[in-house]
Amino acid sequence: MSQVKLDATGLNKLKALDDALLLLQRINGIVEQYALALKRNQPASVYVQNVRRQLPTLAENLRGHFGSISDIIIAVNLAASRGASEVMRLRVLREGVAQIRQAMDIAVIQTKAKHAIDETGSGASQSGES
Repeated sequence: MSQVKLDATGLNKLKALDDALLLLQRINGIVEQYALALKRNQPASVYVQNVRRQLPTLAENLRGHFGSISDIIIAVNLAASRGASEVMRLRVLREGVAQIRQAMDIAVIQTKAKHAIDETGSGASQSGES
């Protein structure tokens, strides 16, 4: 069975995605705290401010390698700042976090496929085909 490794660029991209996933999990936790505060009729503006402060950091961390994901994050941040009802804002934030997570999962799969180095143990990868 062959062992699949990644080149240096692929490792850097996966490291950036792993760090971004941790920050996204933190943002998801804040969004869920926001949902609980809304359900309990507690003040919830602190949670929105915290999410809107964290999203640009996440976008900046991904901008170098994954510009399209960064654009999605900025769009979610903009949508969260719109003057909608709190329930609509919560829905936008939940859907946005899910969309970002899905894009990041796809990016992980594509990065592994694109930057894979196949080490089979034999020195030649192909026999003399032109």
